[in-house]
Amino acid sequence: MSQSQYLKMLEREINRINKKIDLKILQGQEYRKEARDHKLLLRKVRYHTRRGLISRLVTLFFRTNIYA
Repeated sequence: MSQSQYLKMLEREINRINKKIDLKILQGQEYRKEARDHKLLLRKVRYHTRRGLISRLVTLFFRTNIYA
């Protein structure tokens, strides 16, 4: 499985959990387990899409100089 396929799978799972959480909120039920799962999936997405410090600084530097 490629990284992009993995990220799409994570996104689909996050959306599924979001719908489940929304339904539980509307029904007044507890959704602690789903919130924990959602948080874990978001952490996985962030881990696989993070960029290094140098990359972020270079992007920030060039982005601010374009408008100057």
